[in-house]
Amino acid sequence: MPNGKNNGNNHELAARTAEPKKFLFVSLEALSGDLAWTLVKEGHQVKAYVKCESDADIYDGFIEKVDNWEEYKDWADIIIFDDVGFGAIAEKLRKQGKLIIGGSNYTDKLEMDREFGQSEMKNQGINILPSWQFSDYGEAINFIKNNPARYVFKPCGNLMSSEKALLFLGEDDDGKDLLELLEQNKDNWKKKAPMFILQKFINGVEVAVGAFFNGHDFIYPINVNFEHKRIFPGNIGPFTGEMGTLMYWSSPNKLFKLTLEKMLPKLQASGYIGYVDINCIVNGRGIYPLEFTTRFGYPTIQIQQEGILTPNGEWLYRLAKGEDFELKVKRGFQVGVCIAVESMFSDTIDSETVNLYHDLAVTFKNPANIDGVHIFDVKIDKGIWRIAGTSGVLLVVTGSGTTVEDARNMAYGRIKNIIIPNIIYRTDIGAGWAVDGDRLHTWGYLR
Repeated sequence: MPNGKNNGNNHELAARTAEPKKFLFVSLEALSGDLAWTLVKEGHQVKAYVKCESDADIYDGFIEKVDNWEEYKDWADIIIFDDVGFGAIAEKLRKQGKLIIGGSNYTDKLEMDREFGQSEMKNQGINILPSWQFSDYGEAINFIKNNPARYVFKPCGNLMSSEKALLFLGEDDDGKDLLELLEQNKDNWKKKAPMFILQKFINGVEVAVGAFFNGHDFIYPINVNFEHKRIFPGNIGPFTGEMGTLMYWSSPNKLFKLTLEKMLPKLQASGYIGYVDINCIVNGRGIYPLEFTTRFGYPTIQIQQEGILTPNGEWLYRLAKGEDFELKVKRGFQVGVCIAVESMFSDTIDSETVNLYHDLAVTFKNPANIDGVHIFDVKIDKGIWRIAGTSGVLLVVTGSGTTVEDARNMAYGRIKNIIIPNIIYRTDIGAGWAVDGDRLHTWGYLR
């Protein structure tokens, strides 16, 4: 039987975390509105600031937005910086005693400076792929000519969502396809990606491992996820920010222990509090980390909510406080599918396509049941959901189940409830698990 002292502490903790809190979200782009909306639905007070002018109407009607977040920093119990680039501000506020999720100078640099991120992994004993950083396209062109091989082109820095399509996965073993692209696009690309890396290509399964970090330790369970970055089924077409993800929660496994866990001392020293993720290519010869995410992922955080049973206000508060706890999560798998329209192919606010779709209604066959529907670029106008912003990515629809197929069936079944003109989404999110899962289990990385 539990003793009275522990019982009392548990009741005190439950009461403390259940009290409504004041959350302030600070964003460059409108990305974390769905998490903010869930907090509103839980009874918390929420205010949000979005810097990007083209995102001005996103989340109208869902959450309260403010023009100057600094006026509310003393109002907030917890401030959430949902993107990289806020590290210096976050560190300053932490020193002032504010509860902050997201942001440190060190973790910003891990994600934004790919070469630095790779060197830090190497210094912590993590195996990495050869890569070379450039700020001169002419030098990169000469490098490929002198070192013919298959490379991946990756822009550095904090890219806007539309600029992530610049990532290019070379297919020619001598690098001629990438060489041709660089030669033909160097004048244009150097404006959008002044710093970039060329990374050696390797075949394998792409998988990421992540966990929430409370300032001194990881919060368990960890998250294993499989992103689908190209726009069309079968991994065809340009890279997007993300078109959908398969994930599940796990106890620490070999993949985690050989990658993210090794970063523990550096993360502790940084003072960072938030989510950390390392994306990897793995095969029978080893694990090859590609890049860090040191913030919430999108749509990762929406899909994680499908699997997290702990109320969002509770775990966010305890994370910001630096407390040790365990997330309550669903067993099995979660699948999330991004729902978009044609304007995702246009990144200018005044384009004809963006104007065509802007303000169109997002409707539901059964509006009383929107379980698993998470918001991106939408707003509420006079009770009607409408398309907002310019990205063309509107929703994330999620499902869960004890098997991947169960989770897929739930997610795609929920999509059938949505009515949007010329709807775009991938139909194969999670479909590769039968092969990729077998490979990863055979290689021993998931246990």
